Amino acid sequence: MANALNVVPETDVVETGVRNIDAIAKGLADVLADTYRLIFKTHAYHWNVEGPMFYSVHNLTEAQYEDMFAAADDLAERIRALGKLAPMKMAEIMQNSVIEDHDSLPSAGDMCEDLAADHERIAHRLHALIKLSEEGEDPVTEDLATERSNFHEKAAWMLRAISKS
Repeated sequence: MANALNVVPETDVVETGVRNIDAIAKGLADVLADTYRLIFKTHAYHWNVEGPMFYSVHNLTEAQYEDMFAAADDLAERIRALGKLAPMKMAEIMQNSVIEDHDSLPSAGDMCEDLAADHERIAHRLHALIKLSEEGEDPVTEDLATERSNFHEKAAWMLRAISKS
C-alpha cells in the first residue's frame, strides 16, 4: 500500500491522431488559468456587491462561478486526456492568466462591466483555441472550447445587460 502512494504524475504519449498536442494543451492550460482567476474574482464580487441590484448580481454571479468551477475540471481533464499534466501551482495560474484584479473597490455596475470584459477576454482565447484545435485535428478540444466560448459570451452579455442604467 505504501508504494501505491509513491506514484508521481507524469506525461504520457497519447496516439489518437491529434496533432500539435503541446500547443493545444498549453491553450487549455491558459484557459484553465483564466477560469480559475475569474472564478475567484466573480466569487469576490458575489460576496461584496451592494445596492439596488444586489439580488440580481448576487444570483447571476453565483450561477456563473458555479458553472466555471465545473468547467475547470473539464479543462484539466482534457489536458490529462492529451497526455499532459494539468497546472499544479498557483504561480502557473497567475502567470498564464490574462484576468487581472480591479485596481479599486468597484460599484455594482463596475463589477458587472469588469466581469463582462474578462469573459470577453476568455472568449477571445477560446476562439484561438478552437482554431488551433481544428488545425490539430482535435474535435474534442474544439467542441469543449466552443461550449466554453458560448458560456463566456453569454455571461458577458448578461452582465452588460444588468449594468445598463
